[in-house]
Amino acid sequence: MTPRVLVIGESLVDVIVAEDGSPISAHPGGSAVNVAVGLARLAVPTVFHTRLGTDANGRLVAAHLRDAGVDLSQGSIHAGATSTAIARTGVDGAVSYEFDLAWDPEEVDTRGVDLVHTGSIATALLPGADTVEAILERTDARISFDPNIRPSIVGDREDVRERVESIVARSYVAKASDEDLAWLYPGREASEVLERWAGLGAELVVVTRGADGAEALCHGLRTFTVAPRTAVVDTIGAGDSFMAGLLRGVVATGLADVPALLDFAVRCAAITVSRRGAQPPLLADVHPRPAGGHHAP
Repeated sequence: MTPRVLVIGESLVDVIVAEDGSPISAHPGGSAVNVAVGLARLAVPTVFHTRLGTDANGRLVAAHLRDAGVDLSQGSIHAGATSTAIARTGVDGAVSYEFDLAWDPEEVDTRGVDLVHTGSIATALLPGADTVEAILERTDARISFDPNIRPSIVGDREDVRERVESIVARSYVAKASDEDLAWLYPGREASEVLERWAGLGAELVVVTRGADGAEALCHGLRTFTVAPRTAVVDTIGAGDSFMAGLLRGVVATGLADVPALLDFAVRCAAITVSRRGAQPPLLADVHPRPAGGHHAP
């Protein structure tokens, strides 16, 4: 089956360790991994372009993708280690992270796909971020972008904002959380940033607000939707499930019904927060809801 979406991004394994440093558990992670898995579970043919090592962690991530129905691109497997994020819980319960990241992906052929999605560490961490931008410059496919900011990794705010806006200007869809926008544009309202991004060239711009739902701006028309009331287990991967749900609708129907796109996306996120870990829903899990979002001038 011809892939509809190509996701480009980092892969890593979240390693949970005890106070003495001994490993407790390991889980596939990374924003792009979650989006690719979310799309495949929503029955969107998806290819993932990444950098995976040949170690046990790499095999863990590859199996996770394969089980979801995601195809790995040629050139995604590299000799060496897979990136990790080591999480330690202190005596006060606070969790600290130590990252060991390598991001230097190969070029990838984007011909034949409807949409290329990227974001997060993949568009911020050098040298790979430059490779990703070069791929985006050359592709004829529509582009989707979620900066998914990691402040401890991405570096100088002004440099990051310049890179983010450069990609937004090429994007068909650009989505961010309210926390992302607060870090990128201190003191500015999220709605104002949506207008700026739309002015840069993105056709659909979206901000997510957690339990308060989402807001979109498309061709001058604002759309709001509320999040379903949900018993929250944790919020891991919720934004990525929202992104996958949004893109499924964009690939299937375009931008003709933005309220329906947002409604489906928030329901995908709500299912994910009701589960432990980044576990996006299958298409059959996402039942219709009569009332969707609404427009405002």
